[in-house]
Amino acid sequence: MTEIDVEKVLESKAPDLARKLPRFLINYLKRIVHQDDLNNIIPNYFHLPPYEFIKGALGYLDVRYHATGIEKIDPNGRYLFASNHPFGGMDGMMLADLINSHLGDVRVIVNDILMVVEPLRPIFIPVNKHGRQSRESAEAFNSVFASDMPLLTFPAGLCSRRIKGKITDLEWKSNFVKKSVASERDIIPVHCEGKLSNFFYNLSNLRTRLGVKGNIEMLYLVDEMFKQAGNDFNITFGQPISYKLLRDMPLREAVEYVRKASYALADE
Repeated sequence: MTEIDVEKVLESKAPDLARKLPRFLINYLKRIVHQDDLNNIIPNYFHLPPYEFIKGALGYLDVRYHATGIEKIDPNGRYLFASNHPFGGMDGMMLADLINSHLGDVRVIVNDILMVVEPLRPIFIPVNKHGRQSRESAEAFNSVFASDMPLLTFPAGLCSRRIKGKITDLEWKSNFVKKSVASERDIIPVHCEGKLSNFFYNLSNLRTRLGVKGNIEMLYLVDEMFKQAGNDFNITFGQPISYKLLRDMPLREAVEYVRKASYALADE
């Protein structure tokens, strides 16, 4: 069993920064990512398979989630689920649990930093967003798209922000449409209900106005997850969008078509 160690993650992912950070800032980081809380939780669920770990972790937070529309999905199809990204982690766990319950084992495309959550490594497909993708990771990525198992992606990459007073995703990247067409997978749009705290959104907007490029607000995502304790969420699954339809559209138009389909589910 491996405990979460913020200092070691920093040394691994950003060694230059890790050497420069004073001790009090490292300790502050440990507090806002709830390192002690997580390391108290993990021993109770670490030994469980990924989906049981998800149920245990979200159960610990007393988070409940309900699905609409997933029961209409043909279990024999090959799908790429594309969702908005309100939470930056918890939404991935909820969706993985729901998709697995209805369609079987799922793979979730994630930022490679999430591979520190060891119990979920078997269902994660890591993407390196801060450097070149390794050959092993690229092969794993291509292999899952060639398989029949359901896949889950968050095309925005980052969690939602408050933009002009509205909680919404940043621009959806186009690679998920390219992979859908190349692997002949229909896309199922998904909408997850939820939002983070005003502190998170205000910090993000302040950082943007000041011209700071680093997404420092991301450091608070675990803290934001703990703030969701006791909440109840609705998750809506839409109708499959044929890869053939998307193939015949200009790429950016196809991306916006799926994004609009996702957000239209919120009205349902």
